[in-house]
Amino acid sequence: MILYPAIDLKDGNAVRLYKGEMEQATVFNDNPAAQALEFVNAGCEWLHLVDLNGAFAGEPVNAAPVEDILRQTKVPAQLGGGIRDMATIERWLDKGLARVILGTVAVENPDLVRQAARAFPGQVAVGIDARKGMVATKGWAQETDVVATDLARSFEDAGVAAIIYTDINRDGAMQGPNIEETAALANAVSIPVIASGGVSTLDDLRALKSCGAPLNGAISGRALYDGAIDLAQALTVLRA
Repeated sequence: MILYPAIDLKDGNAVRLYKGEMEQATVFNDNPAAQALEFVNAGCEWLHLVDLNGAFAGEPVNAAPVEDILRQTKVPAQLGGGIRDMATIERWLDKGLARVILGTVAVENPDLVRQAARAFPGQVAVGIDARKGMVATKGWAQETDVVATDLARSFEDAGVAAIIYTDINRDGAMQGPNIEETAALANAVSIPVIASGGVSTLDDLRALKSCGAPLNGAISGRALYDGAIDLAQALTVLRA
């Protein structure tokens, strides 16, 4: 399993939200590129980036710090938030992003996801963010009647590189991931699944690793910033 340290970007800073609430943002670093380098120098092999402002605006907002991260680090990075058309997808991949994450458009324009996955094999992931198993879009602000597992299954033949599954109510809450629902979704599809939301201890990582589903990796944010998870130990756990 791969550890994806999260760098969530709001107003140019690296922040963490509490359960997806923009007004409950804690700034952890006003230099996101320096934060990214810290993770990379500690041994991380991927970075998970989110443009929080972009998720609400429907277009990239924190492009400058993302570009700084891409220039200063040499590991692959995936980015979500405000990526909702082919031109934006192409622009980010041209700038050196390894993978774009499509969330809102996966619900509103699934044909774009399929088109992008065909055009850019291995570089398009689907972000599925859910509350109580139901998908939320537009920066988690809009509830839908779409079941997360159904959405995942709908892309089974699309050629997407991964699904990032986030339990919104666990995100930033330091209460542990929703292992049961994450495992159920991962077992429902053949697409690699990355767990997100609530990963706050080494035991959480061990539980995800042994959950009975073939998870590709896990995303952690607040726990790494707070020191609740030691990065070196986490990498050892997931690589064992």
